[in-house]
Amino acid sequence: MATITLEQIINFLLEAPMFGDLDPTELSQIVHIMQVQRVREDFIIFREGDPGDAWYVIYEGSAHVAKLDENNISRRITSIGPRACFGEMAILDHSPRSATVAASCDSTIFRFPRRDFEALLREGNLAAYKLIYEMAKILSARQRRMTRELAEAMRDGQQPGRLLEASVSMVHDQAVSE
Repeated sequence: MATITLEQIINFLLEAPMFGDLDPTELSQIVHIMQVQRVREDFIIFREGDPGDAWYVIYEGSAHVAKLDENNISRRITSIGPRACFGEMAILDHSPRSATVAASCDSTIFRFPRRDFEALLREGNLAAYKLIYEMAKILSARQRRMTRELAEAMRDGQQPGRLLEASVSMVHDQAVSE
């Protein structure tokens, strides 16, 4: 794979939903802490239960998100592609990973270590605060949609099995962050 230039990274991130409100100068402050990782197909980026030590953006390639069911069997719940951010819940609440994310093909991902990101926050970095705000907006929108769709399913009198199907569909349709 060819080397990615700083200009390519900044242009790419400016088109990603999470970074849309940052100007190029602010973005360059965030890119300073970013790590570029090239991973092979099936590489586990993180596992459910792991400590949340970073958040990510897919540059090239794709990943799938899986969750353990009640029988401890891993079930794929969605796929994510370029410009998708994931793992950001760990930045906000320091909880263990809520799902497993693995590369679906050879991929390039941008990794933003939590420790470095939190250092930017402690320094009062405006770009880091703007990203926290974007994370909160994305998570809020996901929660509102999930609540609305669950309420609609309940109002329609769906049986428990149908509610489960609707819930799985809602999760799949969301841009799952972990």
